[in-house]
Amino acid sequence: MPFDFLGFIAHGLMPLPWWGYFVVALAFTHVTIACVTIFLHRAQAHRALELHPAVSHFFRFWLWLTTGMVTKEWVAIHRKHHARVETPEDPHSPQTRGIKTVFWRGTELYRAEAKIAETIEKFGRGTPDDWMERNVYTRFSWEGVGLMLMVNFMLFGGAGITIWAVQMAWIPVTAAGVINGIGHYWGYRNFASADASKNIVPWGILIGGEELHNNHHAYGTSAKLSSRWYEFDLGWTYIRILDLLGLAEVRNVAPKLKVAPSVKATPDVATLQAIIANRYAVATAYARSLKATCAHELARLRERAGDFTDVPSKGKLKRWLLGDTIVALREHEHALLARAMEKSRALSTIYAMRQELNALWERSTESSEQLLARLQDWCRRAEASGIVPLEQFSLQLKRYA
Repeated sequence: MPFDFLGFIAHGLMPLPWWGYFVVALAFTHVTIACVTIFLHRAQAHRALELHPAVSHFFRFWLWLTTGMVTKEWVAIHRKHHARVETPEDPHSPQTRGIKTVFWRGTELYRAEAKIAETIEKFGRGTPDDWMERNVYTRFSWEGVGLMLMVNFMLFGGAGITIWAVQMAWIPVTAAGVINGIGHYWGYRNFASADASKNIVPWGILIGGEELHNNHHAYGTSAKLSSRWYEFDLGWTYIRILDLLGLAEVRNVAPKLKVAPSVKATPDVATLQAIIANRYAVATAYARSLKATCAHELARLRERAGDFTDVPSKGKLKRWLLGDTIVALREHEHALLARAMEKSRALSTIYAMRQELNALWERSTESSEQLLARLQDWCRRAEASGIVPLEQFSLQLKRYA
């Protein structure tokens, strides 16, 4: 039978129906997503798990074929993002660079940061440095994607080139654009982390769990990104499967806040440890507990003073009072905040107590005894404040264990 050259050009060695090419593209890009979230992100950047050498090398090989990314560069840039989050030194923060820049030019930002030798050396330590990494994956980083193009064309003909184009765009769009951009701009927050990170949706499927970005920033070294019962982290499902097969070992997951059935008379060391370990959950609980009180006080002030009626950013003021320092206040809003606290003892107390609570996990130079004394004094003053939600929050705090 003569070789059908035109048929090979059109369909390659594996002709498929139209939906078959769609399935192949989806499968290939999903494997790439799994490689990024499991290997690059959770295993390499944050050391949340250890992978079997065979699995680890497969991930490296597949990323070489489908992204051309160098492990050390990706890890270094991501670690710097966490270390310098939402500052001008953050490689890709939409808070400082603008959402349009990060979403549409995220890959350019990545490449620019990858050229800074200091970033790579300072933040890229501990990544693979074997013969294959030095002489193939790093030295010929873009030859891998060329090989992938050839393989796709051989297998699927002209449709394979389209599949390859989708593969090449997948990580720049989903990781550089969606996670680095939208993940710090739009969504919901479970934890009051000291950044603008947000969970995009509660079902981490399309991007392997990376959609749960606020959860990740709250507990960066956790191998599991889901936190609430209704959240789903597909990457964690894959990790658990690898773990059961003996191909991965989970090193760390986010702590679970335990609540005792009864209130302690006074906070003890276990309470202090629970608060520090779950500081973002505690900060979020504080904000939710006092949210209605802040809103009521601001409304009361607006009724009593005309100069509060023309301010449209009452939501921003409320978030600032409750400790969301990422919220940017304009000069007149700062002045308004100061006047509000002067006129409302409740607002002044809520703000001051929130700052003191935050200091409990920031005072790293103090001993446990000193921090415990601060916590006990904080609870006494909270329960004597006359602000019912603050009193109730203090009682809840003393149940943490």
